[in-house]
Amino acid sequence: MMNRRRQHDGDDDSYEHRNRKRRRVSENQEIEDRLESLILRVGERSTSSVESNLEGLVSVLEADLGTFRLKILRILSECAVKMPEKCTIYTTLVGLLNAKNYKFGGEFVDHMVKTFKESLKLCRWDAARYSLRFLADLVNCHVISATSLLQLLDTMIDVSNEDTVPQVRRDWYVFAVLSTLPWVGRDLYEKKESSLESLLLRIEVYLNKRSKKHHNALRVWSVDAPHPQEEYLDCLWAQIRKLRQDNWAEKHIPRPYLAFDSILCEALQHNLPQIVPPTHHESYEYPMPSVVYRMFDYTDCPDGPNLPGAHSIERFLIEEHLHHIIEMHHLERKDCAAQLLDFPYKSKIPLEYCIVEVIFAELFHMPTPRYIDIVYGSILIELCKLHPATLPQVLAQATEILFMRIDSMNTSCFDRFVNWFSYHLSNFKFTWSWEEWDSCLLLDTEHPRPKFIQEVLQKCLRLSYHQRIMEMMPETYAKLLPVPSQPNYKYASEEAGSLAGTQVAHQLVVAIRQKCSPEEVINILKELPNSGENSDQEMSDSSFNPLKIDVFVQTLLNLGSKSFSHSFAAVSKFHLVFKALAESEEAQICILHNVFELWQNHQQMMVVIIDKLLKIQIVDCSAVATWIFSKEMTGEFTKMYLWEILHLTIKKMNKHVIKLSNELNDAKEKFAKADSSSSDSEDEATPKRKKPVTVVDKPTEEMVERMEEKLEAANVDQKRLFLIVFQRFIMILSEHLVRSDTDGRDPDTDWYRWTVGRLQQVFLMHHEQVQKYSGTLETLLFTSDLDSHILEVFHQFVALRA
Repeated sequence: MMNRRRQHDGDDDSYEHRNRKRRRVSENQEIEDRLESLILRVGERSTSSVESNLEGLVSVLEADLGTFRLKILRILSECAVKMPEKCTIYTTLVGLLNAKNYKFGGEFVDHMVKTFKESLKLCRWDAARYSLRFLADLVNCHVISATSLLQLLDTMIDVSNEDTVPQVRRDWYVFAVLSTLPWVGRDLYEKKESSLESLLLRIEVYLNKRSKKHHNALRVWSVDAPHPQEEYLDCLWAQIRKLRQDNWAEKHIPRPYLAFDSILCEALQHNLPQIVPPTHHESYEYPMPSVVYRMFDYTDCPDGPNLPGAHSIERFLIEEHLHHIIEMHHLERKDCAAQLLDFPYKSKIPLEYCIVEVIFAELFHMPTPRYIDIVYGSILIELCKLHPATLPQVLAQATEILFMRIDSMNTSCFDRFVNWFSYHLSNFKFTWSWEEWDSCLLLDTEHPRPKFIQEVLQKCLRLSYHQRIMEMMPETYAKLLPVPSQPNYKYASEEAGSLAGTQVAHQLVVAIRQKCSPEEVINILKELPNSGENSDQEMSDSSFNPLKIDVFVQTLLNLGSKSFSHSFAAVSKFHLVFKALAESEEAQICILHNVFELWQNHQQMMVVIIDKLLKIQIVDCSAVATWIFSKEMTGEFTKMYLWEILHLTIKKMNKHVIKLSNELNDAKEKFAKADSSSSDSEDEATPKRKKPVTVVDKPTEEMVERMEEKLEAANVDQKRLFLIVFQRFIMILSEHLVRSDTDGRDPDTDWYRWTVGRLQQVFLMHHEQVQKYSGTLETLLFTSDLDSHILEVFHQFVALRA
């Protein structure tokens, strides 16, 4: 009894102790959360000034440095990377802490250097650039010496002299240094002018010798009037040169540390350690080059603040800041619009023009936009709602500019413009002043302007219905209007009596309506004679018979023509019949031909049915590609939907390869882990250790081999698909060029420009996958004897990552 009692007493003590511990942990957690919240919110809108905010925060942090040193270091270095727009507020904060506590200043510099090196090693290029900017701005706050920063910048420019590394690597290091200079240029100019000049000279030497073969592939417009389509490094270099001319004085960066100069200049400075950029590894992926998008200049903006010039550093800083807001808030369109309109320097600039230009710069970014098209469309709609008095007019002006310049617009951007405009119209009751575009009705329908209107109406049709489109358009536009989206079922037409399959087609209709089975359908189709080329040979029931395919596909899809769902249900129910009929590529192309014959007036129906046939593996990707380039599709060749089908086909193939590749890598990792965990000794196990790979999880060697074979086969299919596509492009373009030469005509027709644009689009939209095969493409297809116009597209593509 005594024993038990004593035990209970002891329990009481330990209970108290545990409770105290728990209380202490939760109190600490509360303080940590409060500190984090204070640091994150510093400098945001409040009744007091940034300066007094900073002073208050410094005294709070100073008191907590003893206990929460690591936590504070971590939060501050994260803020440096995640909130670059508040860079100078945080550098001032670090400067003030360093002035009071030199040891903490040194620890923070070490922490920041570690973050910078890690970002470089992990190819986190934006994080690396923001870390470098932060380190540079610490020079202004007397935390880091100017000499040691210049050494770091010089080391980064050394990368531009490396041999046998991709140009994109050298470009990025030069870009990182140039984009840091607006923050620290003035200080370096005052303290180390000659070192700064020699750094700039090294940059200039590099920029003059670098290749710009990629430039034309990334332009939105093929002409430079009225705004030059400048390569991003050239443009930034011009902006930095202009800044140097103005003695490094810029008007956009807030510099709260100037208010604390008397405190900061007393502080001791730290020297940055020697930082050597990680050497290039073939697995490293660098940011691709880009072209700076320009749409407006000061003459486009009405009275009010002037738009900064294209070569002013302010233009670069404003655009970078707006792009960053979009990146931070793109998932929440309402927040994003509100943040853009709440831009800190809105009184100094024509804000609506800057925002619209930046959003279109994102939408038209080559080779692909950062986010899907609808992100930008939905943000623009929110902006119009928030500023109904000004934004819709700026957007209408932008649309007008885009339409007037559409003749020289890149084909990929043309598609994105169509998608955005049709979506925008559907959100604003389809109202537009079409009469202002009447002049385009005099042009050939293949010309980009009438073509644009035609494609917009086709897309509007997907977002509305035929009657609505007819009502919204002036009568003068009749020739550009879409036809009603009805199926064209030949076995119910007036000529049906003379067609070989009519009788069986009618039998089939009755049977399907009576809920027959797939086997019964196959039996009914047996009655059809084989009209194929091989009809004289002995054929099995399921062999390629064009008439069977014709009767079955057209009848089934016509019965399911009421909606997408009806069509999908019909295809799924008779999957077996499709499989039996689609044995060869020839048969698959015949199926596609019949889908087209029935649904040629309903583009969206064709897109979704072909997508479905690919998904359930009735047709192969290569069959779709061959069909798109077939003679019967010549009349559709410049229509957007056909290329939508090609891109969804290529994407399906790419997704399949990526999935198999990821599965194989996972299996190899598990295999290696299981091996090592079986040889590991047990005593190493810790509570935090991940669950060891069990025998059930562990893939066998045979499984891994099978996966390797599957991936190899998928890679072969993918390569074949790209070879088919590029070979067909080369054939039709070469034919056109030879024919034009023979007839003495100018080859530069609308058709030719569309086709070259589509070739370029395939390269750019799927650049990551095509890149793997560029060697094969060069050896087999893009050989030196090819016409230079076609070859040029290939060389521009290769230059993107060269």
